[in-house]
Amino acid sequence: MSNVAVIGAQWGDEGKGKIVDWLSEKADVVVRFQGGHNAGHTLVVNNITYKLKLLPSGIVRKNKISIIGNGVVIDPWALLDEIEQMKNLGIKINDKNLFIAENATLILPFHKELDGIREDSKNTDKIGTTRRGIGPAYEDKVGRRGIRVMDLANEKNLSKKIDTILFHHNSIRKGLGKKAVDKDSLMKELIKISPTILKFSKPVWKKIEELKKKNKTILFEGAQGILLDVDHGTYPYVTSSNTVAGASLVGSGCGPDTINYILGIVKAYTTRVGEGPFPTELKDEIGKKIGERGKEFGTVTNRKRRCGWLDAVLVKQSCIISGINGIALTKIDVLDEFKELYICVAYALRGKEIDYFPSALQDQIEVKPIYKRMNGWLKNTKGIKKWDDLPRNTQKYISFIKDFCDVKISSISTSPRREDSILIEDPFKH
Repeated sequence: MSNVAVIGAQWGDEGKGKIVDWLSEKADVVVRFQGGHNAGHTLVVNNITYKLKLLPSGIVRKNKISIIGNGVVIDPWALLDEIEQMKNLGIKINDKNLFIAENATLILPFHKELDGIREDSKNTDKIGTTRRGIGPAYEDKVGRRGIRVMDLANEKNLSKKIDTILFHHNSIRKGLGKKAVDKDSLMKELIKISPTILKFSKPVWKKIEELKKKNKTILFEGAQGILLDVDHGTYPYVTSSNTVAGASLVGSGCGPDTINYILGIVKAYTTRVGEGPFPTELKDEIGKKIGERGKEFGTVTNRKRRCGWLDAVLVKQSCIISGINGIALTKIDVLDEFKELYICVAYALRGKEIDYFPSALQDQIEVKPIYKRMNGWLKNTKGIKKWDDLPRNTQKYISFIKDFCDVKISSISTSPRREDSILIEDPFKH
């Protein structure tokens, strides 16, 4: 059995939850490797809905090991709250089925405050963050002043590290006219939760190596999507971590030989939450209809998503950057009622045609999509489980995506229900 990394190939919200749920049933281990509690996966198992933010998807299944890697930034209070919510739904979580990287960085209350201050400021561009402190926590990690899980084990050492991080943050807060952070209060809060968090703390890289030697099947679970990658996305309208497939290795402490198959999740159209460029966005009745049919609201924030036609240029670019082996195409049934469909196959930029999405923000804003028109199918595809049962025009639409992106279609999702899928290639048996 192969080890698989699941990556969103657009701006997130591609329907990873269903695919990861299906794959996590087959895996022995599920590893979350980047992001924070700003990205959600909705899973439905035995008619019970689980909304996960930090916990890996494997946690809802018996006899699975869940790992939160070093690439994740962890709000410890949000994590404990989520563990409690899962326990209330009958999920047993202990130090045998959940491991947290000892070197993962913590999100502290002042990170969330700074996130909100920046979003509300008239002096900075609105990024459209979830205001959960993810960006500021990653800044402190890179600035080498972050508080990590392991720091909770030594009160004297923690106190020194808090002094370092507060020297930085209180200087910023003073400049913004905000009250300084009360160190004593913060220390008390951290000491109170330390024993519970430390119970799960492990050198995760070592644990994964042990599991590999036991031939356990590992699923690496990404959050957000490639187009929100801090290097390769629509910067600065991105998340603060690397969301590409390579981050699964860095964010968990594995070598490149660990992953055998990279599965890119692609929605049959395009959506985006928050600010930033979106070449194929539809601000008309068609965009509204796509949003309504696709129930396009965020799992974590409930924010309405912007909707548009499929941008195949962006998908192809994501496939190349992340080395995607197969595409899991989701929400094809949302397009059932459209007589005409359009796929972006190139851009016009200041009178020239280009075949890629440029990195410069101004260029990203100015590009105009060049579309290929395709006939819709005006037939119900919901619940179809066989390729041959799909309408001919649906098959043409999907085949065009495969050929244009030069990547195999691994599976096709025809409804939110896990059983409503057309499996073409099993990533674990690649």
